[in-house]
Amino acid sequence: MSTRTQIYLTGEQRARLDELVRRRGGSLAELIREAVDAYLAGAGPGAAEALEHTFGRSPDFAAPPREEWRKRDERLSRG
Repeated sequence: MSTRTQIYLTGEQRARLDELVRRRGGSLAELIREAVDAYLAGAGPGAAEALEHTFGRSPDFAAPPREEWRKRDERLSRG
């Protein structure tokens, strides 16, 4: 079952989507649904979130010193 959703696009976004629809065929709605599916497929947790979920999971784990966590956090923040 589909749900009607209204979104606002810039003029440039709409023109580019219209061009894709013209070249590929199909409808604008199909193209947008495919784009949303592709986005959601790759939208798992980020590295920082995944790391956060590991805290406290293994009681035998020897945690690195605080400075190492700070360095890791800086690397993850940069992407």
